[in-house]
Amino acid sequence: MRNYEVTFIVDSVLSGDGIKATAQKYVNQLQESGCKIVHVDEMGLRQLAYEINRRHSGYYYSVEVQSAAGEFLQTLELNLHRDENILRFLTLKLDKYGVKFNEDRRNGLIGKVKRKKKAEPVEVAPQKPKPVKQPVQQPDNLKRIEGIGPKIAEVLRNSGVTSFVKLASMTTEDIKALLTAAGDRFSFQDPTTWAEQADLAAKGEWDKLKNWQEELKAGKVQAGAPDEEE
Repeated sequence: MRNYEVTFIVDSVLSGDGIKATAQKYVNQLQESGCKIVHVDEMGLRQLAYEINRRHSGYYYSVEVQSAAGEFLQTLELNLHRDENILRFLTLKLDKYGVKFNEDRRNGLIGKVKRKKKAEPVEVAPQKPKPVKQPVQQPDNLKRIEGIGPKIAEVLRNSGVTSFVKLASMTTEDIKALLTAAGDRFSFQDPTTWAEQADLAAKGEWDKLKNWQEELKAGKVQAGAPDEEE
Protein backbone atom coordinates (compact mmCIF):
# COMPACT_ATOMS: atom_id res chain seq x y z
CA MET A 1 0.00 0.00 0.00
CA ARG A 2 1.12 3.55 -0.74
CA ASN A 3 0.69 6.38 1.76
CA TYR A 4 -0.47 9.87 0.85
CA GLU A 5 -1.19 13.10 2.74
CA VAL A 6 -3.84 15.50 1.45
CA THR A 7 -3.84 18.97 3.04
CA PHE A 8 -6.42 21.59 2.11
CA ILE A 9 -7.59 25.00 3.38
CA VAL A 10 -11.34 25.64 3.64
CA ASP A 11 -12.64 29.22 3.29
CA SER A 12 -13.15 30.54 6.82
CA VAL A 13 -16.19 32.65 5.85
CA LEU A 14 -18.29 29.48 5.82
CA SER A 15 -20.28 28.54 8.91
CA GLY A 16 -18.91 25.91 11.26
CA ASP A 17 -21.25 23.30 9.77
CA GLY A 18 -20.32 24.41 6.26
CA ILE A 19 -16.60 23.99 6.96
CA LYS A 20 -17.11 20.50 8.40
CA ALA A 21 -19.40 19.50 5.51
CA THR A 22 -16.82 20.65 2.95
CA ALA A 23 -14.05 18.65 4.64
CA GLN A 24 -16.27 15.58 5.04
CA LYS A 25 -17.12 15.70 1.33
CA TYR A 26 -13.49 15.02 0.43
CA VAL A 27 -13.04 12.41 3.15
CA ASN A 28 -16.04 10.61 1.65
CA GLN A 29 -14.61 10.96 -1.85
CA LEU A 30 -11.33 9.39 -0.74
CA GLN A 31 -13.19 6.46 0.79
CA GLU A 32 -15.32 6.02 -2.32
CA SER A 33 -12.09 5.93 -4.38
CA GLY A 34 -10.94 2.88 -2.40
CA CYS A 35 -8.60 4.73 -0.05
CA LYS A 36 -8.19 3.72 3.58
CA ILE A 37 -8.40 6.72 5.90
CA VAL A 38 -5.48 6.52 8.34
CA HIS A 39 -6.11 9.81 10.16
CA VAL A 40 -8.01 13.08 9.74
CA ASP A 41 -6.28 16.04 11.40
CA GLU A 42 -8.55 19.05 11.92
CA MET A 43 -5.78 21.62 12.34
CA GLY A 44 -8.22 24.51 12.86
CA LEU A 45 -8.26 28.17 11.92
CA ARG A 46 -4.84 29.56 11.00
CA GLN A 47 -3.39 32.78 9.62
CA LEU A 48 -2.43 32.55 5.95
CA ALA A 49 1.13 33.35 4.92
CA TYR A 50 -0.27 35.68 2.26
CA GLU A 51 -3.68 36.90 1.12
CA ILE A 52 -5.74 34.44 -0.95
CA ASN A 53 -8.98 35.60 -2.59
CA ARG A 54 -9.09 38.52 -0.12
CA ARG A 55 -8.86 36.07 2.78
CA HIS A 56 -6.25 36.34 5.54
CA SER A 57 -7.12 33.10 7.37
CA GLY A 58 -8.41 29.65 6.55
CA TYR A 59 -9.48 26.40 8.17
CA TYR A 60 -6.80 23.71 7.71
CA TYR A 61 -7.41 19.96 7.33
CA SER A 62 -4.87 17.19 6.72
CA VAL A 63 -5.95 13.67 5.73
CA GLU A 64 -3.52 10.72 5.66
CA VAL A 65 -4.66 7.81 3.49
CA GLN A 66 -3.45 4.51 2.12
CA SER A 67 -4.11 3.36 -1.44
CA ALA A 68 -2.91 0.58 -3.70
CA ALA A 69 -2.29 3.14 -6.47
CA GLY A 70 -2.40 6.87 -7.02
CA GLU A 71 -5.08 7.07 -9.75
CA PHE A 72 -7.50 8.72 -7.31
CA LEU A 73 -5.32 11.85 -7.12
CA GLN A 74 -6.24 13.17 -10.57
CA THR A 75 -9.99 13.30 -9.83
CA LEU A 76 -9.45 14.52 -6.26
CA GLU A 77 -7.13 17.37 -7.26
CA LEU A 78 -9.49 18.41 -10.09
CA ASN A 79 -12.42 18.64 -7.66
CA LEU A 80 -10.35 20.56 -5.10
CA HIS A 81 -9.19 22.97 -7.79
CA ARG A 82 -12.76 23.65 -8.97
CA ASP A 83 -14.21 24.03 -5.45
CA GLU A 84 -14.63 27.75 -4.61
CA ASN A 85 -14.67 26.87 -0.90
CA ILE A 86 -11.11 25.49 -1.09
CA LEU A 87 -8.44 28.22 -0.93
CA ARG A 88 -5.40 25.99 -1.45
CA PHE A 89 -4.53 22.30 -1.38
CA LEU A 90 -1.42 20.11 -1.44
CA THR A 91 -1.09 16.35 -2.00
CA LEU A 92 2.06 14.52 -0.95
CA LYS A 93 3.24 10.94 -1.31
CA LEU A 94 4.77 9.87 1.99
CA ASP A 95 7.84 7.68 2.30
CA LYS A 96 8.51 5.55 5.37
CA TYR A 97 10.04 8.50 7.22
CA GLY A 98 6.98 10.69 6.64
CA VAL A 99 4.66 7.88 7.78
CA LYS A 100 6.76 7.32 10.92
CA PHE A 101 6.84 11.06 11.67
CA ASN A 102 3.04 11.38 11.45
CA GLU A 103 2.55 8.26 13.57
CA ASP A 104 4.95 9.52 16.27
CA ARG A 105 3.25 12.91 16.30
CA ARG A 106 -0.18 11.32 16.76
CA ASN A 107 1.20 9.21 19.61
CA GLY A 108 2.57 12.30 21.35
CA LEU A 109 6.22 11.41 20.78
CA ILE A 110 6.86 14.62 18.83
CA GLY A 111 5.98 18.13 19.90
CA LYS A 112 4.96 17.26 23.46
CA VAL A 113 7.02 17.24 26.64
CA LYS A 114 6.40 14.49 29.13
CA ARG A 115 6.14 15.72 32.72
CA LYS A 116 8.39 14.12 35.31
CA LYS A 117 6.79 12.29 38.19
CA LYS A 118 7.03 14.00 41.56
CA ALA A 119 9.58 12.45 43.89
CA GLU A 120 8.26 10.37 46.77
CA PRO A 121 8.60 12.17 50.13
CA VAL A 122 11.40 10.90 52.35
CA GLU A 123 10.20 9.82 55.77
CA VAL A 124 13.31 11.05 57.59
CA ALA A 125 13.09 14.61 56.23
CA PRO A 126 9.84 15.05 54.30
CA GLN A 127 10.01 17.96 51.89
CA LYS A 128 7.94 19.09 48.98
CA PRO A 129 9.79 18.51 45.71
CA LYS A 130 10.82 21.68 43.93
CA PRO A 131 8.85 22.37 40.75
CA VAL A 132 10.76 21.39 37.63
CA LYS A 133 10.59 23.77 34.71
CA GLN A 134 9.80 21.85 31.56
CA PRO A 135 11.51 22.88 28.33
CA VAL A 136 9.17 24.21 25.65
CA GLN A 137 9.32 22.31 22.37
CA GLN A 138 10.26 24.84 19.70
CA PRO A 139 10.11 24.36 15.93
CA ASP A 140 13.47 23.93 14.21
CA ASN A 141 15.09 26.99 12.64
CA LEU A 142 14.60 26.08 8.97
CA LYS A 143 16.58 29.20 7.95
CA ARG A 144 19.74 27.23 8.79
CA ILE A 145 19.13 25.41 5.50
CA GLU A 146 21.03 27.18 2.72
CA GLY A 147 18.43 28.61 0.31
CA ILE A 148 15.63 29.07 2.87
CA GLY A 149 14.93 32.63 3.97
CA PRO A 150 12.34 34.06 6.40
CA LYS A 151 9.45 34.12 3.89
CA ILE A 152 10.02 30.56 2.66
CA ALA A 153 10.44 29.36 6.25
CA GLU A 154 7.05 30.91 7.04
CA VAL A 155 5.45 29.19 4.04
CA LEU A 156 6.88 25.84 5.20
CA ARG A 157 5.69 26.34 8.80
CA ASN A 158 2.16 27.24 7.68
CA SER A 159 2.10 24.03 5.63
CA GLY A 160 3.04 21.90 8.64
CA VAL A 161 6.77 21.60 7.89
CA THR A 162 8.27 22.76 11.21
CA SER A 163 11.20 20.40 11.73
CA PHE A 164 14.35 19.21 9.99
CA VAL A 165 12.99 15.64 10.20
CA LYS A 166 9.81 16.56 8.32
CA LEU A 167 11.71 18.48 5.64
CA ALA A 168 14.20 15.63 5.24
CA SER A 169 11.33 13.19 4.61
CA MET A 170 10.05 15.18 1.61
CA THR A 171 11.12 14.74 -2.00
CA THR A 172 12.27 17.64 -4.17
CA GLU A 173 8.99 17.36 -6.10
CA ASP A 174 6.96 17.58 -2.87
CA ILE A 175 8.78 20.74 -1.76
CA LYS A 176 8.52 22.27 -5.24
CA ALA A 177 4.76 21.61 -5.27
CA LEU A 178 4.39 23.29 -1.89
CA LEU A 179 6.30 26.38 -3.08
CA THR A 180 4.29 26.55 -6.30
CA ALA A 181 1.06 26.43 -4.30
CA ALA A 182 2.33 29.37 -2.22
CA GLY A 183 2.44 31.66 -5.25
CA ASP A 184 4.55 32.81 -8.17
CA ARG A 185 7.08 34.58 -5.95
CA PHE A 186 8.16 31.20 -4.53
CA SER A 187 7.73 28.91 -7.56
CA PHE A 188 11.16 29.72 -9.04
CA GLN A 189 13.04 28.44 -5.99
CA ASP A 190 15.26 25.37 -6.42
CA PRO A 191 14.89 23.08 -3.36
CA THR A 192 17.08 20.29 -4.76
CA THR A 193 19.43 20.16 -1.74
CA TRP A 194 17.04 21.14 1.05
CA ALA A 195 15.99 17.65 2.12
CA GLU A 196 19.60 16.42 2.21
CA GLN A 197 20.69 19.49 4.17
CA ALA A 198 17.79 18.96 6.60
CA ASP A 199 18.84 15.32 7.06
CA LEU A 200 22.33 16.40 8.18
CA ALA A 201 20.79 19.00 10.52
CA ALA A 202 18.39 16.45 12.01
CA LYS A 203 21.35 14.14 12.72
CA GLY A 204 23.32 16.98 14.33
CA GLU A 205 26.11 16.78 11.74
CA TRP A 206 26.61 20.56 11.73
CA ASP A 207 30.28 20.58 10.68
CA LYS A 208 29.55 18.43 7.65
CA LEU A 209 26.54 20.61 6.80
CA LYS A 210 28.56 23.82 7.15
CA ASN A 211 31.36 22.52 4.90
CA TRP A 212 28.83 21.51 2.24
CA GLN A 213 26.97 24.82 2.43
CA GLU A 214 30.19 26.67 1.66
CA GLU A 215 30.11 24.96 -1.75
CA LEU A 216 26.46 25.92 -2.39
CA LYS A 217 25.04 29.13 -3.78
CA ALA A 218 21.48 30.00 -2.66
CA GLY A 219 21.03 26.35 -1.74
CA LYS A 220 22.07 25.05 -5.18
CA VAL A 221 25.14 23.10 -6.22
CA GLN A 222 27.42 25.38 -8.22
CA ALA A 223 28.52 24.27 -11.66
CA GLY A 224 31.96 22.72 -11.51
CA ALA A 225 31.81 22.19 -7.72
CA PRO A 226 33.57 19.00 -6.55
CA ASP A 227 31.31 16.07 -5.68
CA GLU A 228 30.76 15.39 -1.99
CA GLU A 229 32.70 12.42 -0.66
CA GLU A 230 30.74 9.24 -0.20
